[in-house]
Amino acid sequence: MKKLINISLLTVFIFTLTSCAQSKAKDSGTTTAQEKPTIELINPADLNTKLGDIQLVDVRTPDEYNAGHIKGAININFFDADFVAQMSKLNKDKEIYVYCKSGNRSGKSATKLEDAGFTKIYDLQGGFKNWSRSNLEVIK
Repeated sequence: MKKLINISLLTVFIFTLTSCAQSKAKDSGTTTAQEKPTIELINPADLNTKLGDIQLVDVRTPDEYNAGHIKGAININFFDADFVAQMSKLNKDKEIYVYCKSGNRSGKSATKLEDAGFTKIYDLQGGFKNWSRSNLEVIK
């Protein structure tokens, strides 16, 4: 009887060790930024310092864009039927910055960009309203 208990305990011990070893092997895989896209909010002041040679997309309607937009922004209307196709023409390996009026459409756009394979996505916190309230340059 004592021998049977020892064998049972040994079996449980071995099973526990092998289970832990398998878990550690599965968890040891590393991920890179390219494997896991990230979406980050960016405030107007920080975005303003990055303006220049960046991919900046205004996802508002053309009328909203023409009423005023951030310098260097291109307009790709979130409501266009081919919105994702237009966005997919941009460089997926380069950082992309998106904004809308208040942050709702740009948040949805950021998710679509992530699904399309973009690896580094910035969403303007509070949208164009926040940009304007921050007294930053508006192009009309």
